[in-house]
Amino acid sequence: MTATAAETEHSAPPHHRHIPGEPGLWIFLLGDMIMFSVFFGFIAVLHGRHPRMFRASQQALHPDLGLLNTLLLLTASALVARGLRQLRSGRPARTLPWALLCALGFAAVKGCEYALVIRDGHTPSSNDFFMYYFVFTGIHLAHLTIGIGALAVLVVLSRRQALSPGHLLVAEGAAAYWHMVDLLWLVLFPLFYLVA
Repeated sequence: MTATAAETEHSAPPHHRHIPGEPGLWIFLLGDMIMFSVFFGFIAVLHGRHPRMFRASQQALHPDLGLLNTLLLLTASALVARGLRQLRSGRPARTLPWALLCALGFAAVKGCEYALVIRDGHTPSSNDFFMYYFVFTGIHLAHLTIGIGALAVLVVLSRRQALSPGHLLVAEGAAAYWHMVDLLWLVLFPLFYLVA
């Protein structure tokens, strides 16, 4: 007696969901996000204690460049998510080099903005706002640099015919790290550029 398609479907083992990447990576990411939450608290306290200085200093930033960087990171994250889906299904992940290009674009735009702000006479020693701005966006830029390395690993993995389970874990971890970099900027951007 043969089983019907419906019976076979119900008797198959259920799809097991798993946390992408290595569990240890998530501990690191959580710790990093807690550290940044403390940074965000510093910025909020500064804004509350010195609203005039905060607003005046904010005028020296370039929100158009900040918005461009936000769009670059969001685009990169969408491309990484699509690329990871393609890798999981065994298809070529052609979107990943474009994600890497967006990340490099972010670094170039941030470097240009730093140059413009410094040219206008604002440095970390100008006041607390600029000290926090350069320190926290600099720490984010360091995270982005590591993220560029993670994206480069994803691009290399995307050229393989098929990923082993170990390589897939590496790809998932690299993607998770990249999404954290994106998320941190999505908080830093409004805190420095938009909060009035």
